Amino acid sequence: MAQRRDRSDGRDGLVVLGGGRRAAAGAVWLVGAGPGDPELLTIKALKALQGAQVLVHDGLVSDEILGLSPASARRISVAKRKSRHAYSQDEINRMLVAFAREGLEVVRLKGGDPFIFGRGGEELEACREAGIDCHVVPGVTAALAASASAGAPLTHRGAAQAVTFVTGHAAQGGEPDLDWTSLARCNQTVVVYMGLSMAAPIAARLMAAGRSGSTPALIVENASRPDERRIATTLGGLAEAAATLQGPALLILGEAMALARPDEGPQLTIGLLKELRA
Repeated sequence: MAQRRDRSDGRDGLVVLGGGRRAAAGAVWLVGAGPGDPELLTIKALKALQGAQVLVHDGLVSDEILGLSPASARRISVAKRKSRHAYSQDEINRMLVAFAREGLEVVRLKGGDPFIFGRGGEELEACREAGIDCHVVPGVTAALAASASAGAPLTHRGAAQAVTFVTGHAAQGGEPDLDWTSLARCNQTVVVYMGLSMAAPIAARLMAAGRSGSTPALIVENASRPDERRIATTLGGLAEAAATLQGPALLILGEAMALARPDEGPQLTIGLLKELRA
C-alpha cells in the first residue's frame, strides 16, 4: 500500500492528505439542508448525509441535522464568525477537491438551497475544473418556509404575479446594486436574503423608486425553527422593525404579505414589540 503523508493547516484540525499514490477519486455532494427544521430535509439529502465520509457544513445547520450523518464522518465547520469567514471560498473549494481526490464521499452541507445565495455555483465550478464528480441536492430555501409558516403566499392571483429573490449585500459588502425601479413595481413579492442590517437603505431605495410606504412587509427570523419570530409591518416601518431582530432573517415585501395571519404560529407585531420594550 502506498504511504501517505498528512499535514495540518492548523485550523479546525483540517488535514490535507498528500503524497504516495492517489486513491480512486471520490465525489462531492452539494446538499441543501433546508431552513432548519429537520423534517424539511428531502429524502435524497438524508441519503447523502448518511453516506458522508467528510461533512463540510455551514454554521446555520442545526445539530439535529448534523446528527443524521454517520458518527464516523469527519465534520468540518466553515461557519462565518464575527463578520468574517473562518475559511475563504477558495479554501473551501480546494478542501472539497482535496478530500474527493483521496477517494472520499464529501458532503458540502448548506442551509437552505445550494444555488440560492449559497455559493454552490462556485463550488460546482471548482469541482468541474478539477475533474471531480459533483452532485447537487436541492433544499427548501428559507423564503418558502417563511412564507408557509406565515400563511402568506409568495405569489397570489391579483396580488403577486411575480416573486424575486435578491441579496441584501453587495459581493464586497455594503448596499447591493439592484434594479430598484423594477423591484418597486406593485403586485410582486420581493424577498431579501441577508438584508436585516440593510433594511433602512433598502426601504429608502424602494420608496424613492416609487413603491408605496404602505406596502405590506413581513420579517421572519429563524424560519421553521422552534425560535422563529415574525414581524408584520409595512415598507415604511421596515427599518424600525428590523432593528429589533438579530437574524438570520428574511425581509419579504409585497401586497400578498397582507395575508400573513397573526393567529398562526409565533408572530410579533410592531405594537407588541413596543410594549415588550417599554
